[in-house]
Amino acid sequence: MMKHKVCWIIGKLFSLFYLLTAILFLVAVWRTQMVPGLHFGLLTVVAVAIAALVIWLTWSGTRKVRYGIGIVLSLLFSLLFAIGSIYVGRTLQAADRITTVKTEVAEVGIYVQTDNADDFNQAAAGYTYGILAQMDRENTDRAVEQLNEELGISIAVKEYDSLTALVDGLFNGETNAVIFNSAYLDVLEEMEGYEDIRERLREVTVTHVETEVPQTAASDQETASSGDQTVFAVYISGVDTRSTQLIANSRCDVNILAVINADTRQVVLISTPRDYYVPLSISDGVPDKLTHAGIYGVQVSMDTLSMLYDTPIEYYFRVNFTGFKDIIDALGGVTVVSDYTFDTKNVAGYHFDEGENYMDGDAALAFCRERYAFATGDNQRGKNQLAVIQGVLNKCLSTDMLLHYTDVLSAVEDSFETSVPYDVISSLVRSQISDNSSWNIVSYSVTGTGDRQVPYSMSQSVYVMVPDESTVETAKSLIQTVRDGGVVEQP
Repeated sequence: MMKHKVCWIIGKLFSLFYLLTAILFLVAVWRTQMVPGLHFGLLTVVAVAIAALVIWLTWSGTRKVRYGIGIVLSLLFSLLFAIGSIYVGRTLQAADRITTVKTEVAEVGIYVQTDNADDFNQAAAGYTYGILAQMDRENTDRAVEQLNEELGISIAVKEYDSLTALVDGLFNGETNAVIFNSAYLDVLEEMEGYEDIRERLREVTVTHVETEVPQTAASDQETASSGDQTVFAVYISGVDTRSTQLIANSRCDVNILAVINADTRQVVLISTPRDYYVPLSISDGVPDKLTHAGIYGVQVSMDTLSMLYDTPIEYYFRVNFTGFKDIIDALGGVTVVSDYTFDTKNVAGYHFDEGENYMDGDAALAFCRERYAFATGDNQRGKNQLAVIQGVLNKCLSTDMLLHYTDVLSAVEDSFETSVPYDVISSLVRSQISDNSSWNIVSYSVTGTGDRQVPYSMSQSVYVMVPDESTVETAKSLIQTVRDGGVVEQP
């Protein structure tokens, strides 16, 4: 009798443990907002049916076989629900982290000549600092304010109209130090006579300047929160930084516009070369390299592409080169289709064959960045970037994704961010689960011709790509077709 009572109590405990894990799992799934009502209902019915079965089996302690089966089933399904809850919770945590973007971070450095032996902490108050009169002035002013607070004085500044004039003033002894966005070092390296600028300057301190990210308009937020926003454009930006932190103000070397119509399952990916010579949204009509737009923040890049293609851009995805490599490595590598057989020249040691190539993160990055191996340079690089994105999408949609799920989430959290609201993402997933229909994805790269011009952010002529307006018009047509609900075909 005592043994029967003990078994009955144990059976109850196991069934209660199952009920607890099942409830926690169902709550976690419900919180994702990704599972359609019908599917969630079926999942609930299955969980309740299993609960009834477990209770029936485990509450009969006198029947050893039935009781034993009940205990095993209770443990098995409790473990499955517990693991499922962990995975779902991990997903929610990652989604919240990458979609909750409220500030951008820019690195503004203070630089002196390399041979300057002064102790900056002691000499800083007596220095004269060179700053840019116009470019990136807001971030510069914030860095100056912070330095004033640290020193307890108002430092002396001298303004310059261009980057080259700024650093020349330092080298000529007009100033003791210069203050500018660290992303400008890449711009200086592009100019003749300043290729070794990193060796000639020493960074004595760096300030991380945070600015608030412009939020989606109220009307758009209402649409997104209702789950009805099914047509929108996303700017996909690959920023030129290998820092583990995603720095907002840095050159954008990958510029892809994804226009999505979830109703018709149509997507067009438009790649724009980094050296495209177009007016920036802040340059008063003066053309610049598209890559330089990123120096002034992601919103400038979005607005510039919006002007180029005459279409609104609602959201953005941003990933730095470190994050790009980590995501592909977390996926276990990806298969990418190359248009040509070539050896990389930008980074030595990589060979790719025409057709399919299996790549890890380093190889994929080299593939994406290469342009010197092609007669069409940046034009082909844009196509290669689209090919890598297609490879990543294919891997994410395969069953292999399940094996690397948590690794990918970890990689995404650290070096990836988006302004796409969680409600929009969950609505897309929910819709896909409901009908499981295929998507028509078309990619297109605009092209141009090489030239030498003086961009807005520079003070001497450098290589730029003058847009081929016919390709820009083709891109506009593809974008409008998707927005209008039509079916796009590969040009």
